[in-house]
Amino acid sequence: MIADNSNFLVPDGTFIAEFIAFLIIVGIIAKYVLPPLNKAMQARQEEIRTSLEAADAARAEADETRSERQGIIDEARQRAREIVAQANKSAEQVAAQAEERGQQEYDRLLRAAETEISLARQRAVDEVSAQLGVLALSAARRIIGREIDATIHRDLIDEAVAALRASADTTAARSQS
Repeated sequence: MIADNSNFLVPDGTFIAEFIAFLIIVGIIAKYVLPPLNKAMQARQEEIRTSLEAADAARAEADETRSERQGIIDEARQRAREIVAQANKSAEQVAAQAEERGQQEYDRLLRAAETEISLARQRAVDEVSAQLGVLALSAARRIIGREIDATIHRDLIDEAVAALRASADTTAARSQS
């Protein structure tokens, strides 16, 4: 019969064999498996560290690029404001020049119209004077019943024409007021 030594705390032969096999497996793992794993983990750590440094450098470069871009945008906005201000100034100058040219043209046309009106008035007065002289002679012929010589009575006709002109000038001066 087999004695019942079932106390698991007491080492027996299998335990020692298992323990030795365990130590051999741990030794093999420590010698052959762990160095490549440690090397792979260190390479991965180095890769992660390098990636983090590259990310920090990229972030710093992006921040620098962003600030440069913002500076360029600000400069472009300033240039745009200057261009708009210059365009507004040019437009105001063109408008002022056009207004001045328009006023000059208006003044020129007004002077031309006044001159033309004055000439037309003078022609009308001259025409009326000539017709009035003819009418006066014709009326006098009929009244007197005989021929009146125009050359003899020229002074009388000139005096009547001058009176008529003075009257026409006074009437024209009143109508201009």
